[in-house]
Amino acid sequence: MNPALIKLTKYLRLEADRGYDNRAVVGGLQHMLDPWEAEARGTGLPEKIIEIVLAHLKDYPHLTPHSRQETLKDLWSSLGTELPNLSLPETPELKEKAELKDRTPSILAATEAQPIGEPTGIEAQIPLSRPPSTHLPQPETIREPKSDQLTEPEEPPAALEAPLTTIAGIGPKSAKTLHKLNLETLGDLLWHLPRRYDDYSQLKTINRLWYGEEVTIIGTVEDVQIRTVRSGRMKLIEAVISDGTGALRVTWFNQAWIADRLHPGRPIVLSGKVDQYLGRLTMNNPEWEALERKQLHTNRIVPVYPLTSGVTSKWLRRVIHSVVTRLAPRIPDPLPKSVMESADLLPLNIALQQIHFPDDWEHLRLAQHRLAFNEMFLLQLGVLRQKSEWGQLSSPPLTIDDTRITRFTESLPYQLTNSQLSAFKDVREDLAAPHPMNRLLQGDVGSGKTVIAATVIGIAAANNAQSAVMTPTSILAEQHYQTMLDLLPPATDIPAEAIQLLIGATPEAEKQAIREGLANGQIQVVLGTHALLEDPITFANLGLVVIDEQHRFGVEQRAVLRNKGENPNLLVMTATPIPRSLALTIYGDLDITVIDEMPPGRIPIETRVLLPIERSRAHNFIIGQLENGHQAFIIYPLVEGSEKVQAKAAVDEYQRLQENIFVGYKVGLLHGRMRPDEKENTMASFRSGEYDVLVSTSVLEVGVDIPNATVMLIEGANRFGLAQLHQFRGRVGRGEHKSYCLLIPDSEDEADNQRLSAIESTNDGFELAELDLNQRGPGDFLGTRQSGFAELRTARLTDIRLIEKARREAVHLFKADPMLAQPEHALLSREMARFWTTAKGEIS
Repeated sequence: MNPALIKLTKYLRLEADRGYDNRAVVGGLQHMLDPWEAEARGTGLPEKIIEIVLAHLKDYPHLTPHSRQETLKDLWSSLGTELPNLSLPETPELKEKAELKDRTPSILAATEAQPIGEPTGIEAQIPLSRPPSTHLPQPETIREPKSDQLTEPEEPPAALEAPLTTIAGIGPKSAKTLHKLNLETLGDLLWHLPRRYDDYSQLKTINRLWYGEEVTIIGTVEDVQIRTVRSGRMKLIEAVISDGTGALRVTWFNQAWIADRLHPGRPIVLSGKVDQYLGRLTMNNPEWEALERKQLHTNRIVPVYPLTSGVTSKWLRRVIHSVVTRLAPRIPDPLPKSVMESADLLPLNIALQQIHFPDDWEHLRLAQHRLAFNEMFLLQLGVLRQKSEWGQLSSPPLTIDDTRITRFTESLPYQLTNSQLSAFKDVREDLAAPHPMNRLLQGDVGSGKTVIAATVIGIAAANNAQSAVMTPTSILAEQHYQTMLDLLPPATDIPAEAIQLLIGATPEAEKQAIREGLANGQIQVVLGTHALLEDPITFANLGLVVIDEQHRFGVEQRAVLRNKGENPNLLVMTATPIPRSLALTIYGDLDITVIDEMPPGRIPIETRVLLPIERSRAHNFIIGQLENGHQAFIIYPLVEGSEKVQAKAAVDEYQRLQENIFVGYKVGLLHGRMRPDEKENTMASFRSGEYDVLVSTSVLEVGVDIPNATVMLIEGANRFGLAQLHQFRGRVGRGEHKSYCLLIPDSEDEADNQRLSAIESTNDGFELAELDLNQRGPGDFLGTRQSGFAELRTARLTDIRLIEKARREAVHLFKADPMLAQPEHALLSREMARFWTTAKGEIS
């Protein structure tokens, strides 16, 4: 038998057993009609059978018990006529309600039908009394509840862990569908937050409606008609609704069942957008509900949830409302009252109710702020704990006398800037402490971070400690290797042979010699890529780890390198300016030093946004630079052309540029699909001048220093983030010659793009980073290591006020109870453990 029919039979038999009191389903049989109808259609029950059921039960709540009995008898009979093979029991006679007055309904069946009986298991753990209203009192009342109010829950209800099949009407098939939304328990439903809200709270009379507004009206059905259009492929349900001030024609498409519900004289509530047809105002496909129901879909701010195939908005909204109504009031608040009062926050249980079904926009704002604060507060406590744990580790101090420092700085071919001197002071103090350094050194492209790294390596070597420098690419590793050979042997006691390069292309015999040198301590400095992480590599005394472009490495990779020493000092470097909001959160466990001053003599790079029709002008400009003996980069967003993406691609354009544009010059090609040795050979050829123009994808973004390159042309510039464009631009202007960055978007419309205008007008990386964070989110800054932070439910890493507020409260609490050992912090401690389960370990 069809499962929807089996379910219906069970519901109706229970209703008869109860004496037709319309309580076989909490809220009445009418509450199960919509979900039952959806299941019936989904399981292929004939349309005529569905219409018979809906027609018999649509007015069921308004009937007397005797009339309900007659209605169900008639429904049995009609079903038997349509389905001769269906075996239906006799309907019991009307029973006295007194026999049933002690029976208890299932609480979670408000959304779908549920048999009546003594609650067991999860149902027994859910309160059966009417839940408190979600209407918010004034904040003072919230923070100081009256003595006769319910006491604060001390434990989360066990029902949060109950499977979705606990809810009547959700079987294994429906649960599998909801799994696509990562919904498996009642707790998941409680935290399945709306993605947006429709404002249907504006109640108006029909005579005051205006075209284009979203409103709610209350009226009475005057007439309902069904019309077939498009040669029978579509059915239009047209209803006329009046409210005494006027009449409005309303239309639904291909929902014939609505005509059976909207019988003339029925009062209903409609919400939707006012449209217009032939000069008359109309509504198309509005949400509607019976007037006597509690409005979930109309006459309020309506939550709109993420959906998947097979799940409708109305159905999911009712399911979530049932769970929120019953479980949200029982959620204990993990935040101490001192934090609640200081931060002026709503109680968590009220915030949960208001985030789903807000009374008004102000209550929604307060609820969103509370939940966002929760996440940011827990995040801040975590990074503070991480920082504290680092401070408690011990490592031998690495000190050096001033004469050696003077010897080093005087050997440099240039003077350090004030910003570099300040950065060196920070790292020198860190190394002299009895615990390991844990510092982030950030500075724009060309600001001189590598020199600071060299000084730190020199201090480590003076204390017989080894240093490992890890970079994301072989190109960058080679570049740093050459820099260290130029800087260290002349100014320190480190001989050139004690500085080695270890990358994937290093011959095996050399790799083995380097492994032995690291193990016995003869090699003091090793620079390399992921090859440094290989198991055979051990260090005699690893005292310093330097990681460049650190956002390119995952937590596990850095941990592997750290574990090769006894609490080694850590210096991570990035050329991507970090906005203040991110510095306070994902980098909150690090001490941060910013080099915000460029070395003297650097000529600012001139940046211009060109229209696509000006491309030949850009090519001619590049030819002029080539004639002067310089080189140029041309960046494309794609490796190869795609039918789906209308953007120029490196491989396709490379051949055309060589044959038609830069005739007489040598053009090279670089992209991520090339083998590592091919990429390295291409870059080496470009560095040595064998190529005049290098066509590349974003693989060029990190670690290229070609002083002779004076032009950076970026095609499809609108497809890159500001941080990425700024990185590209920093690949030129590395020498003594005037350099240029030319941006060509995909279309003329994109030429006015606010982001492109911003990069044209400023070379300030921090200003661009803030813009990029606000416009594109934190993805460009997080890389592989903190991608989880981009998945915060409600908090935004761009909300600096919230971050500073949460940081302030977290610091205050952490000073008082860093381990959350006090009894009043027990719930918070458990919530911290849950929050950090997926991000366990270091986050930086």
